[in-house]
Amino acid sequence: MELAHSLLLNEDALAQITEAKRPVFIFEWLRFLDKVLVAANKVDVKEKQKKLVEQLTGLISSAPGPPTRKLLAKNLATLYSIGDTFTVFQTLDKCNDIIKSKDDTPAYLPTKLAAVACVGAFYEKMGRMLGSSFPDTINNLLKALKSAESQGRGEILLSLQKVLSGLGGAAASCHRDIYKNARSLLTDRSMAVRCMVAKCLLELQNEAVFMWTTELENMATLCFKALEGSNYGVRVAVAKLLGTVMATALMPKQAAVMRQNVKRATLEEVLELMATGFLRGGSGFLKSGGEMLKGGGSVSREVRVGVTQAYVVFVTTLGGQWLERNFATFLSHVLDLVSHPRATQTHVEAVYSRRCVSFMLRATLGGLLGEKAQIAAGKEICQAISKQMRAAGAADVSASQHVMVCALKELGSLVQSLSATASPLIQEPSIGLLETVTSVLLHPSMAARLAAAWCLRCVAVALPYQLTPLLDRCAERINNLKSSPEAVSGYSFAMAALLGGVHQCPLGIPHSKGKLVVSIAEDLLRTAAQNSRLSLQRTQAGWLLLGALMTLGPSLVRYHLPKMLLLWRNVFPRSQKELEAEKARGDSFTWQVTLEGRAGALCAMRSFVAHCPELLTEDVIRRLMTPIECAMTMIVPAIIKVHGAHLKASAAMVRLRLYDILALLPPKTYEGSFNALLRELVAEFTLTDNSANTTTSLLRSLCHYDDSVLMGSWLQETDHKSIEDQLQPNSASGSGALEHDPSSIYLRVPVGEAIPGPLPLGVSVIDASVALFGVVFPHVSFKHRLQMLDHFAECIKQAKGVRQQAVQLNIFTAVLSALKVRKLALNNKSTLGPEEVRKSALALVMGALDNPNPILRCAAGEALGRMAQVVGEATFIARMAQTSFDKLKSARDVVSRTGHSLALGCLHRYVGGIGSGQHLKTSVSILLALAQDGSSHEVQTWALHSLALIVDSSGPMYRGYVEPTLSLVLTLLLTVPPSHTEVHQCLGRCLGALITTVGPELQGNGATISTIRSSCLVGCAIMQDHSDSLVQAAAISCLQQLHMFAPRHVNLSSLVPCLCVHLCSSHLLLRRAAVACLRQLAQREAAEVCEYAMSLAKRAGDNLNITETGLEGVLFGMLDRETDRKLCSDIHDTLGHMLSSLAVEKLSHWLKLCKDVLAATTGAVAFEVEKDEEDSEKKDEMDDDTMFTGLGEDDKSKPSVAPRWVTRVFAADCLCRIILLCENADKAHFDLATARSAQAKNPKDLLVLHLSDLIRMAFMAATDHSNQLRMAGLQALEDIIKKFASVPEPEFPGHVILEQYQANVGAALRPAFSPDTPSDITAKACQVCSTWIGSGVVSDLNDLRRVHNLLVSSLDKVQAGKGSSSQLYSESATTMEKLAVLKAWAEVRLKTVPHFVHSAYDAGDDDEDEEDLGPELPSLSRLWLAMLRDYALLTLPAEFSSQLPPDGGAFYTPETIDTARLHYRSSWAPVLHAVALWLSSTGFGAAEEKEDVTSAPSKAPALPQGAPSTTKTVEESVKDRMHLMLGVSIEFLCFPRPEEPIEHVMSCLQALCTLLESPCAKTHIAEDQLLAVELLNVLHRLLLTRDPPAVQLQVTAVVQETIRAAQDHLQRQKTSKEEEGEKDTQPSQGEGGDTGELVPGKSLVFAAMELLVFILVRHLPQLNTRVRESPSHAPLRPQRLPEESARLVANTVSILAELPSLCSPAGSMTILPTVLFLITGVLRETAVKTSDNSVPVPVSAALQGIKTIITSPLARVESMQTQWTSLVRSSLASVLEYSQPDESRPDMDEVSMLTAITLFLLSASNELVGVTVLQKENFPRSKRVISLSLPQVQARCYQLLLSVFQHSSRALSTPYIHALAPLMVEKLKAVERSRPGTAAELQAVQEGIRVLENLVGMGEEQNRVQLLALLVPTLISYLLDENAISSAPQVSKGLHDFALQNLMRIGPLYPAAFKIVIGAAPELKTRLESAIRANQASSKAKAAARQAQPTVQAAPTIKLKTSFF
Repeated sequence: MELAHSLLLNEDALAQITEAKRPVFIFEWLRFLDKVLVAANKVDVKEKQKKLVEQLTGLISSAPGPPTRKLLAKNLATLYSIGDTFTVFQTLDKCNDIIKSKDDTPAYLPTKLAAVACVGAFYEKMGRMLGSSFPDTINNLLKALKSAESQGRGEILLSLQKVLSGLGGAAASCHRDIYKNARSLLTDRSMAVRCMVAKCLLELQNEAVFMWTTELENMATLCFKALEGSNYGVRVAVAKLLGTVMATALMPKQAAVMRQNVKRATLEEVLELMATGFLRGGSGFLKSGGEMLKGGGSVSREVRVGVTQAYVVFVTTLGGQWLERNFATFLSHVLDLVSHPRATQTHVEAVYSRRCVSFMLRATLGGLLGEKAQIAAGKEICQAISKQMRAAGAADVSASQHVMVCALKELGSLVQSLSATASPLIQEPSIGLLETVTSVLLHPSMAARLAAAWCLRCVAVALPYQLTPLLDRCAERINNLKSSPEAVSGYSFAMAALLGGVHQCPLGIPHSKGKLVVSIAEDLLRTAAQNSRLSLQRTQAGWLLLGALMTLGPSLVRYHLPKMLLLWRNVFPRSQKELEAEKARGDSFTWQVTLEGRAGALCAMRSFVAHCPELLTEDVIRRLMTPIECAMTMIVPAIIKVHGAHLKASAAMVRLRLYDILALLPPKTYEGSFNALLRELVAEFTLTDNSANTTTSLLRSLCHYDDSVLMGSWLQETDHKSIEDQLQPNSASGSGALEHDPSSIYLRVPVGEAIPGPLPLGVSVIDASVALFGVVFPHVSFKHRLQMLDHFAECIKQAKGVRQQAVQLNIFTAVLSALKVRKLALNNKSTLGPEEVRKSALALVMGALDNPNPILRCAAGEALGRMAQVVGEATFIARMAQTSFDKLKSARDVVSRTGHSLALGCLHRYVGGIGSGQHLKTSVSILLALAQDGSSHEVQTWALHSLALIVDSSGPMYRGYVEPTLSLVLTLLLTVPPSHTEVHQCLGRCLGALITTVGPELQGNGATISTIRSSCLVGCAIMQDHSDSLVQAAAISCLQQLHMFAPRHVNLSSLVPCLCVHLCSSHLLLRRAAVACLRQLAQREAAEVCEYAMSLAKRAGDNLNITETGLEGVLFGMLDRETDRKLCSDIHDTLGHMLSSLAVEKLSHWLKLCKDVLAATTGAVAFEVEKDEEDSEKKDEMDDDTMFTGLGEDDKSKPSVAPRWVTRVFAADCLCRIILLCENADKAHFDLATARSAQAKNPKDLLVLHLSDLIRMAFMAATDHSNQLRMAGLQALEDIIKKFASVPEPEFPGHVILEQYQANVGAALRPAFSPDTPSDITAKACQVCSTWIGSGVVSDLNDLRRVHNLLVSSLDKVQAGKGSSSQLYSESATTMEKLAVLKAWAEVRLKTVPHFVHSAYDAGDDDEDEEDLGPELPSLSRLWLAMLRDYALLTLPAEFSSQLPPDGGAFYTPETIDTARLHYRSSWAPVLHAVALWLSSTGFGAAEEKEDVTSAPSKAPALPQGAPSTTKTVEESVKDRMHLMLGVSIEFLCFPRPEEPIEHVMSCLQALCTLLESPCAKTHIAEDQLLAVELLNVLHRLLLTRDPPAVQLQVTAVVQETIRAAQDHLQRQKTSKEEEGEKDTQPSQGEGGDTGELVPGKSLVFAAMELLVFILVRHLPQLNTRVRESPSHAPLRPQRLPEESARLVANTVSILAELPSLCSPAGSMTILPTVLFLITGVLRETAVKTSDNSVPVPVSAALQGIKTIITSPLARVESMQTQWTSLVRSSLASVLEYSQPDESRPDMDEVSMLTAITLFLLSASNELVGVTVLQKENFPRSKRVISLSLPQVQARCYQLLLSVFQHSSRALSTPYIHALAPLMVEKLKAVERSRPGTAAELQAVQEGIRVLENLVGMGEEQNRVQLLALLVPTLISYLLDENAISSAPQVSKGLHDFALQNLMRIGPLYPAAFKIVIGAAPELKTRLESAIRANQASSKAKAAARQAQPTVQAAPTIKLKTSFF
């Protein structure tokens, strides 16, 4: 392929390749040329132009295929428009000659077509440059048109269209000729030609004025005729032509009007013309005159559907503003269409007409109008309805009912799409929407009543606050108007519809409404028999209401179930005898009522089974089966014979309901009745008793989705689905309407439908029977199966003609549904049955493979595949495959070839690649041969489709066939005429499947892979250029696959612009494909995608919708227009991916996008700022708004609709995501100072600079009409507060940046607390309030007051108690709101406590805090406790449900218990913490309790026993509260659900901690030791499951409090014993008693040890001896722990050290070895040198712990003496051993080790430590440290030595003094030679001297002289010579001064000894004296300096956190 990439065609290369590959080579060259010509240098092109023209014109006569000729023509035209034009006329003549040629052979055809294409391209590109040659050319083309075949006609029309567009108005002279010639072809028998003509005429009408003036009526008639017998493509093209012509006639294009003075058509004329098509179809006006009078002949459906589309085109062309102005006229016109008798000749026709009109209204009103205009349109519709209602009495009912249905349906859809923004429409009294709609509930026609009920349901779903009032109103009217049949029927419809809508309203309805409905229904059923005029309506209404009630779900139905079961039982006869007896009774009317009643009862049952599966226990099913079995045996036909045929419908209804409910129940329950049931079912769908040829509608849905190409069911995926359904071949297709089955008004609407549309009863019954057959068949014995299959064959044989088709369709659907269900039902006996059953089934299926009806062939193929799957035996599969092979080899007719080729595909599809591997080769070769059969395109389509199935299912096994298949696909793409779109679609499927098969290999660079890859790319390019949108969609999905496997080879720069163009395509499937592809591209390369889209915006003309907002803007715009769910979710994803990768870099761009979308509010709420803000703000906002609307005004060409609420909600969500993304990207986004400085250096976009925009957007959203948008806005506001609360304002230190937005926050929150706000919004707003108050942004309480008051007001609501206000929503909504308020208060309480305590304010603040919560606290605490009590009850396991209070808790009712649980679950944690705070701060609320008790009026205050009783209650209440708090906490901590946020765990632990700080709680938990043990065990378990260090720290805090509680308790016991005078010689109190045994599970100490050891080993695994001894363990160097772990270890160690104090002496001896082992271990592992010489936290904790233990009173217990001694000695030995120098631990911290050793020496008694061995160990340790060079270490060491030397016990210190003092003196002497150089060294010397001084002081008088003789000379040696002082460094001077001062201090202390020493050495004396003189001589400044000097030495550099001595 690379060889094809040259400017000139590489003819040598072309000659070398095979014949087959040449077309591909040429096409590839033309593709290259197409790209390169535009970009090439003009000079180069001109040089080679001659040769190029030769090569290109040469290709014209080489018979090129369709895609090649298109490209060829394009390239030639481009070449001439770039290069010289002087040979263009020669080329043109050459083409014209070819066109004139008389050669009509098929071989010459491609050449002719290529010439035609070239002519078109020349004119399109160069237009008027070609001057006067056009008349000849056009005449030439028109002449050729007359004799051409269909391909030629299509191509010529295409060329004419291009000629016209190129020449514009210049070709006026030929316009009439073209029109005359083209006109007749509009009714061509080839559909492709009809499409071409329509497009050509569409081009013509731009300039040919006569088309929309004088010829307007003829044009209309022509279009109507063209629509007769049309396909979808023709309908779309003709509708576009008709709609555009009509729109132009009404509003002509300026230019054309200027040239000729034109008579405009009026709107009435135009609409009248369109209406004739809708009502009369394509017959002319004159011919049909006579028939019209007779009322004969109905309109063909194709015409009606086509005209409907034309109406939509007409309105869309005129635009939204035109529609706004003329809506009233348009509405009355379309409603007149449905009231015309011609449109409603039969019921089904009427339904079809209604659907068309609804489609017109929905497509124009829903798409073109903005929300304001839609509200205005809603008013118009209301007026139209009331007008009709007024006329309803007079006019005939049938006409007005259809108008009503259309108007109400549109009104409902309108309100539902507006959602909460529709509130002005509902609330405005002048419109009276609700009154108008409710008045229709009394309309005489059932259809209108149902439509009104549906409309009310829409209102209630859009505005849930209307739901309860509407229900009440209907209930009241039913009770008042019981005697009117219409009222009973209408209002019950409305109530049923409203109940059905409840599931779409998350807030629900009050529980009492269920009881109300049941009582009304019971009453209706009871009184049905009283009045025969009303019996029927009352019966139907009663059961309808009960059926609707079931949709409310089990929690409500549970209460009414017994009553329901009773009602059901009473409707049916109890026994066989009653059944027989009732047949003899009754007349036709009573039977009708009976049948209706039974149908209703069954319907209610079905609703029960479908909506309350949880209530279906064995017992309930058994009780349901009684009436159901009776219904099965009730013989209806006999009754119909006796009482007349009008009962048929009621009887059919009973059967329908019966089949429906049986299909939902498990088949086991009705096994006994299978035989009778199957007889009935089979008779039903084989039409035994049915004279009509009704067919089922299920076949399509049972066939495979991928077969849509063959069945044409892809029409379900177009924008016109709802009207195209009418044209499907099965009975009554697309004629769904509510009146066919009123029960559908309360059922869920099927996905993708706007309104439920049950099919007519006849079809529904057959559908239900087919579905039930599928369920039952797998459970029947083989014998029965055989009988049924044979019976089917017989039925098909008996029937003839159309009836045979119908029967066959139904039978096939039934068999298919059985095969499909059986695959799921019984995998164990999932064979079809023995040989004869299979044979019979196979014969049935094979017979249908040759059926002329394509749908049946599809079904047969599908059934064959399913059968192969079910049987699953290789021989059976082989036999089936062989049959098809043989048939395909011999058969010549299209039908059997298509059927059997599909059979092969289906076999592979269902058996999979492995199962059918051996047939692969044969299948592929046969299908490849069939695919080349150019004589029949149908065969090609089916063969290629099957091939695609095989490629898909074979997977890697197909790899060997990829090349031949691929080359076939390419050849066909290059040769099949584009008009055969199905073939191209299947080729696309094949290509996609092949790409998947090759898969990731496509990235490779081998020759074969490169060829495969370029073939795939060429294939995609051909399909992208195809005119059909389905083929283009296939091309896009192929490219998407390629991009997944080989992203580098897909050229995004051409793909992305192409996708952007498709985004505004009129075809849904193409838009879907484009968005799906963009979604995948945006995941990887969002930035590139956006760039390429923008480049398109720069170079494109007007036809594109990409503006400066780029692709993102287009996608946001699409969200407003699109209704398809899949498409919208893909757009959301695409925008999401783009946002994630681009929002941080292009912050302002994305924020502006969101802001523009959000700013487009409906105008009711402007940006409301507190009044005191300055006006300039207001002015800016004004400008913004006017600017925004201004845009719409100017841009008349494309008025865009303001973003709808759904899009705005999405934009608000995007806002939250942007904030989150910025947070993860860079902290500078939240730091104003950094942002400003960064802005100055390089302009980088940072979020904090856009804060005002963020607040403003959140505000706009939070104050909108739409509830969903308000939620999103509040969420955004909360995010903003959380993220920006702590950002300081650099210009005003001490303030934060958010302070200036207080007013906005307050204003945004205020509306959410208004009384009519839904609970969920109020709940969210409470959350935001607590965030705001707790964020600490506002410190001044007066400013907080606004938001604070909102919370206070909501607290009043909570205190009001249950059932106080009139309820609109369900109780659980109230629960949600109340709990949210309590949670918010709790959070405020938690946040204000630390906030106010730690702030550095004056003391007055505490009062302010009280003020903040003070007045509310008492009541709040009561509510909080009540809530916790509820929560505790609700968390009880199910088996204790009997203990729940029968009337609910404080905030929930028993009925809504399940939903309430969820609300409690989300809000209990902060409340628990707040209650703990309150309890611990008020001593468990004791004071308050007392007040309560005293304030209670006591009857006999004088009685003395009053006092003790109150104290008892206080104690009891403390106990109760303690149990409640601990119970809730422990229950939660036992099993925190994984989805619980970690904050809940933290809250819970903090609450426990706070609680245990209070003395009451401590006493309580210490007295009940098992409770404490349980708590510790739960915490241990929590540690095992939850990792975060914060949680672990909090756990240690709780453990510490628990241990302290136990210590206090023990202490109290001891003191009380001592007071009682029991001076126990052996204090064996504490755990472990006398034996020292600790019992696991009972011992608190044991539990604590378990938990603490776990933490230590988790963070310091080296402590675990097992780890250390394991062979795999490499000794780890001790490392610095991370800070959190260090704190954790420290806490743990300090708790460990406390534990022995809880034990008796024996007990402590049990645990001490472990404790000491762990503590010394921690010391060993964490004593690591640090850079700043600080002591690590765990080390100081360990040292403190050692001290605690060694100084504990246990040392004084005699009985333990020996154990104690050995323990302490071994610990010391361990420490000594650890401090051994060791190469594995180079950075050990000697200081800490020495400190530890010193602690042992100082704290323990001499006997313990004075062991010689230990001392021997210890000396070298200290010596080594002293001799170390590090000054800091020396200094610390000297300090420690000093403490040892000073020890009171001389016996201990003497050995040390003897051993270490000489060494020190040595060290200090040496200083003279190397004076200290740093402050640290100086300090070391000073510390050493201090030690010596102390020794002097300790020595006895007689030894003083010797000691001084050591000290004084050393000090004097430090003095400097007076000459040297001035030049000495600072530190040296320091030493000199220090020595001098010391000498001067020592002299006076020991005068005698000092004199002796000085006297002994005269040179010392002189040095000293000179130093003293120099000192006195220095000036006063020096003296001042010297006085400052000593401060240096007083600060040692190493500070210990804790003093251990």
